[in-house]
Amino acid sequence: MKRRRVTRPSWQLSEAEVTPEPLFRDRRAIVKALGLGAIGASLPGAVHGSIFDVFSKSPKPVFIQAPLSASKPAAFQDLSEPLTPENKVISHNNFYEFGTAKTDPVENAQAFQVNPWRLSVEGLVDTPLQLDYDDLLHSFALEERIYRLRCVEAWSMVVPWIGFPLAALLKKAGVKAGATHVAFETLYDPEQMPGQKNAYVGGGIHYPYVEGLTLAEAMNELSLLSVGLYGKTLPPQNGAPVRLVVPWKYGFKSIKSIVKIRVMNKQPPTSWNQLASHEYGFYANVNPNVDHPRWSQASERRIGPGGLFSAERIATRPFNGYEEQVAHLYKDLDLKRYF
Repeated sequence: MKRRRVTRPSWQLSEAEVTPEPLFRDRRAIVKALGLGAIGASLPGAVHGSIFDVFSKSPKPVFIQAPLSASKPAAFQDLSEPLTPENKVISHNNFYEFGTAKTDPVENAQAFQVNPWRLSVEGLVDTPLQLDYDDLLHSFALEERIYRLRCVEAWSMVVPWIGFPLAALLKKAGVKAGATHVAFETLYDPEQMPGQKNAYVGGGIHYPYVEGLTLAEAMNELSLLSVGLYGKTLPPQNGAPVRLVVPWKYGFKSIKSIVKIRVMNKQPPTSWNQLASHEYGFYANVNPNVDHPRWSQASERRIGPGGLFSAERIATRPFNGYEEQVAHLYKDLDLKRYF
């Protein structure tokens, strides 16, 4: 009797094509470790392979954020403007330590290590401080503050930052009489930050990146040391584990990945002012009446769900809309000369 040949439907898998159970369980474990399953990752700053690359020979690293709890003071919950979508905030960045293109930081910073970390507070203080990663998250009461972020390149965002007042840290250290300024310094680690190793990749900046404020600016209630955004710890492209946010100034003043804060009795050097003093002043207050030498500052593109050039163009406000809180700091200053 001739046997009838059975044809297997195209959608039906053979036993040889079925994923072995141990490998399936390993894959589920990886999904959970990445926070994509029912159980989220619990190790902030840990680096795992991308779910899309788990079986490749060179898995792409993914930086893991952790949830943060914070109070929401009414004074900093301005919801009159829609928040910038989180995916834009974490993918459109200037952080030249990881490259000069807007997408370079998110692509090149995912293996960045933030724990252990050490932030020192030194100089003209009564009690020099050393803060580690846990101190940054737990030594001060965290607040969520919705701030506008205005880049000197004439684009802007609205971001829900999480952090604590810079003034709280300075008061804990105790500022000595005669202090006039506060200097900040970014981590210097060329092995992790390719822009610090290569002048072409890093935009020609002399690293480590440094910034500064007057003491009055640093003590202003708006000045924030941020450790998170959108309810989670900062990703590295946004300055993990701690960055400065001064919302009335252009974004380059809000230095990222800080390792040193030094209280001084003179104005400190700042990176962009050293690189091009005729374009980037020490104060860098948002000012629609003082143009950048190469473009107008009278308006800005507010980044939303679409692309940058489809973004709404709006009028720029003096001090980025925070004139009431900070204009008194500059009452005797010629803002066109001291830009």
